[in-house]
Amino acid sequence: MKSFIYNNRLLIIVLNKTLIIIGSFLLAFLVRFDLSIPQEYWPRIFVLLPVLLGIKLLVFWRIGLFKGWWRYVSMPDLTQIINGNLLASLIFIGYVVFVHRLEQIPRSVLLLDGVFCLMLMGGVRFTTRAVRESFLPMVSGVRAGAVRVLVVGAGDAGQAIAREVRSNKSLDIQIVGFVDDDPLKRKGTFQGFKVLGRQTDLEKLVLEHDVNEIIIAISSASGPQIRAIVDRCRLAEVKFKILPGVGELIDGRVSVQQLREVDLEDLLGRDPIVLDKAQINSYLQGKRVLVTGAGGSIGSEICRQVASYGPDKLILFDNAETPLFHIELELASKFPNIHLVPIIGDVRNRSRVNGIFDAQMPQVVFHAAAYKHVPMMEANPAEAVNNNVQGTRLVADAAHAVGVETFVMISTDKAVRPTNVMGATKRVAELYVQSLDRKSKTRFVTTRFGNVLGSNGSVIPTFKEQIVSGGPVTVTHSEVTRFFMTIPEATQLVLQAGSMGQGGEIYLFDMGEPVRIVKLAEDLIRLSGLRPYEDIEIVFTGLRPGEKLYEELLLDEEGALPTHHEKICVASAAFREPEVLKWQIEGLVVAATKIDKENIYLGLQQIVPEFNFSSVNQPLSAKVIPFIATSSVM
Repeated sequence: MKSFIYNNRLLIIVLNKTLIIIGSFLLAFLVRFDLSIPQEYWPRIFVLLPVLLGIKLLVFWRIGLFKGWWRYVSMPDLTQIINGNLLASLIFIGYVVFVHRLEQIPRSVLLLDGVFCLMLMGGVRFTTRAVRESFLPMVSGVRAGAVRVLVVGAGDAGQAIAREVRSNKSLDIQIVGFVDDDPLKRKGTFQGFKVLGRQTDLEKLVLEHDVNEIIIAISSASGPQIRAIVDRCRLAEVKFKILPGVGELIDGRVSVQQLREVDLEDLLGRDPIVLDKAQINSYLQGKRVLVTGAGGSIGSEICRQVASYGPDKLILFDNAETPLFHIELELASKFPNIHLVPIIGDVRNRSRVNGIFDAQMPQVVFHAAAYKHVPMMEANPAEAVNNNVQGTRLVADAAHAVGVETFVMISTDKAVRPTNVMGATKRVAELYVQSLDRKSKTRFVTTRFGNVLGSNGSVIPTFKEQIVSGGPVTVTHSEVTRFFMTIPEATQLVLQAGSMGQGGEIYLFDMGEPVRIVKLAEDLIRLSGLRPYEDIEIVFTGLRPGEKLYEELLLDEEGALPTHHEKICVASAAFREPEVLKWQIEGLVVAATKIDKENIYLGLQQIVPEFNFSSVNQPLSAKVIPFIATSSVM
């Protein structure tokens, strides 16, 4: 039967429309004449019926009413039915008025015909859907073993899930009801399912209704709200999944297919960032954009988001071949109309950097290339200087030389009162970029933020690997805290900051409240379905060389002023005598070239007096070597 209907679907639809058109016309006469059509009207009816069928079938076909599936009818379909009937009725009325001049055709019949045709067409479609979604499930029942689900959130997202589950029995899901804290929805019914209670009733409802799984479908839920729901799910000992925020879904459409496990980003989530896209568009669209470190966590996300603004050319610059290959492949697939230029090279190679800038002539540069791992840079301070200081200097100088419009440098909260080489080298890079801005037509902008969740080699992937291997999870100190952002969130603010200011500013991002690392470890263990300190041990290993208990985003002397964007503020530029800074950096780079650790540390402290390297345990002399007199420019 199904195959017959499918193979003859168009014929069935045409027949249905024909019967509705004829029935509506006859019904209009019957209503007009109290269910008894006078004999003298029948000849006129037979004359007009072929014309009416021709007009309406042609209009319905042109407007698309022969397409679509009745079982999925929705408000847009109803709008299409109204438009089709209105147009067809107007054409038919025009024909009757101007050709037959209303001979033996009451005006009320023409009006009733349009109304009845609209009601019958819409009624057939919505009845088909109602029977499929309400009656057939009652007849067929729920298959044994179907997952009994409680949906948290009776809003648009929750109702979309319920609608899909009800119409698609192959999902093997049985919704038992909703949970919602909105007093206006209390004891209400949505999509045929009742609101059974509040979130605080979760444990009781799970037991009463034998719930197997909970779906969190609150698109606007904050991190603390999701954490509270997850905690209640754990107490009820029931599985739980979450629907991403509508902003993360393509076209905002919600489906069961988007359900996923709750992750750490959900628990730490903050309000969505509202971007001034017009302002960002003004400096990226149609421009030649170069991204250093394009294969890294932040660099690759910058590439993705820049590509969405339609640059004329996107130059991907990295020294890691495989990550560069992967990001080029991804961008080529998602943005086929953008000219991509992948370039293998090292920011520490002056001739290579200058050659790239001369050939590509970028208008906007995002400098994300850097060494970032604190303990590794403590063990390799010369490479930290070579990459973070010398690399930044060469890229910034090249940008200045070719007249780049905007240069955005990615910095870190570890550059504030640094206690490690990585942070100190990033602070030197900040100072150099700010100094160069004073004499350049290029707008040099610095962005400073904390840790990003899930970046390569960061604490979260490390914890996950330790959990998978059975533990223990290693945390340096029970009180250590860090600021965290998601990679897309940080990148959005980087793009926004790049559109602001006149140059020389350091933009700070609202990182929210600092998070205890041990709490992250505990949450990740629980999200893995295990118990911290029981199934997976947490071991405290002690602070590593150069590591702080907590991070800061601002030096005391920098101050901070708000901007027009609520999540971005700006720090006052720290002035350094350009010539002095130039020679200090020259001496530092020379020391790095010679792998002279003592002079590297002393040079860093000379440029960054607040640099506290006491935890490094290096046997340094008490004097500060004046680098101004050190060898010539490299």
